Amino acid sequence: MPIKIPGDLPARMALESENIFVMTEDRANTQDIRPLEIAIVNLMPTKIATETQLLRLLGNSPIQVNITLLRTRAHESTHVPRIHLERFYRTFDRISQGGFDGMIITGAPVEHLPYEEVDYWQELREIMDYARQNVYSTLFLCWAAQAALNYYYGIPKYTLPRKISGIFCHEVLCPQCRLFRGFDDEFLAPHSRHTEIRAADILPHRDLEILSQSNEAGIAMVESRDHSQVFMTGHLEYDRDTLDQEYRRDLGRGLDPAVPAHYYPSDNPENLPLMTWKAHAHLFFSNWLNYYVYQETPYSLSSISRKSAPDHGATY
Repeated sequence: MPIKIPGDLPARMALESENIFVMTEDRANTQDIRPLEIAIVNLMPTKIATETQLLRLLGNSPIQVNITLLRTRAHESTHVPRIHLERFYRTFDRISQGGFDGMIITGAPVEHLPYEEVDYWQELREIMDYARQNVYSTLFLCWAAQAALNYYYGIPKYTLPRKISGIFCHEVLCPQCRLFRGFDDEFLAPHSRHTEIRAADILPHRDLEILSQSNEAGIAMVESRDHSQVFMTGHLEYDRDTLDQEYRRDLGRGLDPAVPAHYYPSDNPENLPLMTWKAHAHLFFSNWLNYYVYQETPYSLSSISRKSAPDHGATY
């Protein structure tokens, strides 16, 4: 089944050229079914690229999905045309009275800042409180995963001596978890971050479970035991060339970045990177949509408000 998007969203042409099933609003409005309502809180500066990456994965599912793109009011984006934001994005205050079956909150290049110094931190806290009450399952990516674990559970982040960048092998620690149905015992996934979370801070929380980890990249996935929160520290949504673009951007800034690990054949940046995580990326997002959202969410969105308010920083 398709995802429903505006007919003039730039991602539409890219997705259709890849044979991803999308449906315009006009066509979807003629169907008498209840699609899933999924919100994407896009904190990335490269919003159009991130939209396309996530829509590609959400569209590879037998479930019809309505997408609502959200941005923060507090941060002025300089990497995307204002007309794009006004046409396709809403701010939190415009949707805060409703509910969603699922929500995805992306990463952001603000790892170097304490959470309280991020210009949209207060607004993101409001969104996370809202998600806890009004969203059946929320998927937090990269920095957002660290931020949410800190806000909900008081788990700190640690600055790494050198940026983790590359494609890393991960062990599935909970093969019975429905997110990993169809997965191999190990899977590859991109990482691109300057900070990490640690198992020693997660294990005391009985409401959390570590799902996968990498010997090189550390903790990869964590979830709340009620499946309402999934935290992914990597980037299964990345395109083949995303790490390459980041690497060359940092070179251009004079930052002397390390070559992304296990990414270019022969570790030579002149070689075309191999796409080695695509199948597991599609499977993961399909599993999340199906098992954590579609199979569990109530038919009426007004019935989602079922979770108690978070006890921020509590240890269970």
